[in-house]
Amino acid sequence: MFSATRRWFGNLLLEGDVHERRKVLLLTVIYFLVISAYTVAQGLKDSVFLSVVGREYVPWARLASLFVLIPAVLLYSKVVDNVRRYQLLAIYSIAFGLLGLGFAIAIGHSTIGIGNTDTSPLRIFGWLFYFFVEGYTPFVVSVMWAFVNSITSPESAKQSYGIMVAGSKLGGMLGAGVPWLLFALDDYSKAPIAAQVFTHQIVLAVASTLLLAVPLVIYHLMRVIPGKYLHGYEAAYQFEKHQKQVGKEKTGLFSGLVLLLKYPYVLGIFGVVYFYEVLNTVLGYMRLGAAEEYSETLAGKGAFFFQTYFLVHSVGFVISLFGTRWLMSHMGERICLILIPVLTGFGLLYFSLATSPSALIFAFTIMKAVNYAFSYPVRESLYIPTAKAIKFKSKSWIDAFGSKFAKVNGSSFVLLMQTAGPAVLAVAQPLFFVTTIGLWTVTAYCLGRRFERSVVNQEVIGSEEEAA
Repeated sequence: MFSATRRWFGNLLLEGDVHERRKVLLLTVIYFLVISAYTVAQGLKDSVFLSVVGREYVPWARLASLFVLIPAVLLYSKVVDNVRRYQLLAIYSIAFGLLGLGFAIAIGHSTIGIGNTDTSPLRIFGWLFYFFVEGYTPFVVSVMWAFVNSITSPESAKQSYGIMVAGSKLGGMLGAGVPWLLFALDDYSKAPIAAQVFTHQIVLAVASTLLLAVPLVIYHLMRVIPGKYLHGYEAAYQFEKHQKQVGKEKTGLFSGLVLLLKYPYVLGIFGVVYFYEVLNTVLGYMRLGAAEEYSETLAGKGAFFFQTYFLVHSVGFVISLFGTRWLMSHMGERICLILIPVLTGFGLLYFSLATSPSALIFAFTIMKAVNYAFSYPVRESLYIPTAKAIKFKSKSWIDAFGSKFAKVNGSSFVLLMQTAGPAVLAVAQPLFFVTTIGLWTVTAYCLGRRFERSVVNQEVIGSEEEAA
């Protein structure tokens, strides 16, 4: 039995050339570190904001982040043109790691930190911390995936992305499980507020230190992996090489946005991100109410959030290890893209019928787990047959501006439903879910069909040749 299990994991993890296996292993370590840090920041974001500013201002924070991140995206677009891809990931990992350490110190301040339990929209620290965490997705997670997509072929993605995501889920379980345990102990022992604040500081500081380790792994990867294993999609590599030779590799600050609006394929990627984020925002806001009912203490709210994320990453680990790779290899991107809204729809259907706190947590867990473990690798593989400007710049607009725009729309629906009566809510909410899932499914089908045609024809979406 042990021998058979070892052979199964050996076949799962060690297929292919030794350098390809080593590359996948190092990318998995990077993803593990990134998601460990991101999970901690994500879990603290809501806890800190609720304690410092207040739940009723969460929709406004999402609206404000839409505008706050635009200058950061423009700066990012400038940096992309002037540094190499692996350097870009190292730079943003260091930046967010150092910012995280700074926020860990500020959390303990007696006036601006979370020890001050007087909530107010005038407390700037809560807003700044919220914007900092919101920047994780477009400037750390997204940059990591852009780097991975640029050095991975479509065939390799089918084999390796499931393994990478499984590794990241272990990081997520670590990043959620340890804080959950610490905060639960604080809440159970009725620890004084100073002890609860200190726990927040330690958790964020350790997570930020893990992020600072990412550049070391990147450096090792670039040193030990031969250059030919870092080409990725060969047609895109040759196109970008030609662009560099003729001096056209720099594409301008707004090129990512221009390409997003110009190519239906890129708009399709925007669409699948948008529909997910809209639904995620609606369920996420409902979850904040459940957290306030769960516990009145700072540690208790933190324990609730991290418990939820631990469940999400645990379910995601099982999906990514036993489902993602098989589905991507045997079903292809088009079927996988369609499965994502279908699975999400089943979770929402259960919640709509049960309408209980446990049903809400179940639907939220399923939607998040499917997104992290299945949707992410499938969606990220769609960037492989695209030019560098789309991989890095359009992707940053989608993950920053696009996802925040979706959150604003989701928050607007939440605010509208707060003013509606129970009868209106009973009709409007299921109708909203059904319409969103339907549009998402149609977009996924068209997007998957275009991806498959591009790979078969060795096209580079976003190239000047294609545009002509």
